[in-house]
Amino acid sequence: MNISKPVVTLLSFIFILALISCKQKKENTPATARQGGGPQVLSLEGLIASSKTINAQIEVPGTVLASESTEIHPEVSGRVVQLNIKEGAFVSQGTLLAKLYDEDLQAQLRKLDVQLKIADQTEKRQAQLLKIQGISQQDYDLSLLQVHNLNADMDIVKTTIRKTEIRAPFSGKLGLRNISPGAYVTPSTIATTISQVSQLKLQFSIPEKYGAQLKNGQNIDFTIDGVQKKFSANIIATEAGIEENTRSLAVRALIKNKDASLLPGAFAKVKLALEKSEDAIMIPNSSVLPQGRSKFVFLYKGGKAKQMEISTGVRDSTNIQVLNGITKGDTVITTGLLYLRPDVDVKLTKLAQ
Repeated sequence: MNISKPVVTLLSFIFILALISCKQKKENTPATARQGGGPQVLSLEGLIASSKTINAQIEVPGTVLASESTEIHPEVSGRVVQLNIKEGAFVSQGTLLAKLYDEDLQAQLRKLDVQLKIADQTEKRQAQLLKIQGISQQDYDLSLLQVHNLNADMDIVKTTIRKTEIRAPFSGKLGLRNISPGAYVTPSTIATTISQVSQLKLQFSIPEKYGAQLKNGQNIDFTIDGVQKKFSANIIATEAGIEENTRSLAVRALIKNKDASLLPGAFAKVKLALEKSEDAIMIPNSSVLPQGRSKFVFLYKGGKAKQMEISTGVRDSTNIQVLNGITKGDTVITTGLLYLRPDVDVKLTKLAQ
């Protein structure tokens, strides 16, 4: 019997629809239903919570800082006529680094000096006349005022002249030079940088929950990339408040070591030892379910899964400390967490201590 091509196509289409329908029906069958119609019992593994002794330690990133560091800017605008910035050199506080053109200011100062000498002579003559009542007190006061005004004007010009001198604000190491002789600079120009590297600091941030465990003088260890050596520092201060966006506390420590490999700006891995706990409850990291800012676990109680909110402490590569929500002897479900719902029937096939 010959079957036309359209009929074959139609039968194939009906067969495919039947297969898809059977598959969907199978997928829509509840996972919790047995062949007998009863609820399915999930076979999972658990862990009995017990207390352990831990030496809590966390590792956070940090940055090496110079004890003092700043950019050096000129205070006034002008042309550089003298430049003494030697890149990478150590200089003492007050060392002249650059001089700007000041001949116009020097001319003003000389002019004021001549005017002051004349005004001073006039004041002295009028003082003698006042003694014999040759002039009024008001005339003498005006001549004395002129002397004071000229002295003040000279102080202003001298101050402006001093501003044409760029000097080191403190003893330290100079950075790279950013200006050249003859360049016209303004207060926004960065002439160079200077850092006090004889004493270095370390800055890092820790989660806010560890803030209460830090104390001034506490010793910390850290390493930097590319150097197979441990360094140490002592905590000297913490920020006054918690940073709102990261919920972390900034900490600053004074580095003990003096090593050429320690440079300002270097990335550091800081290891911070916290208080020792002899009664800490530790559970696997994989047994904790984060939901927003909260954390939950499932406990095995009376053959059912009970959801419990917890608060956590320190963690390592495999375990995390539970501060609240679990007590010693509770059974924590450690597998099949994605299939669990509150009050689901559970059977434990393996129970770890």
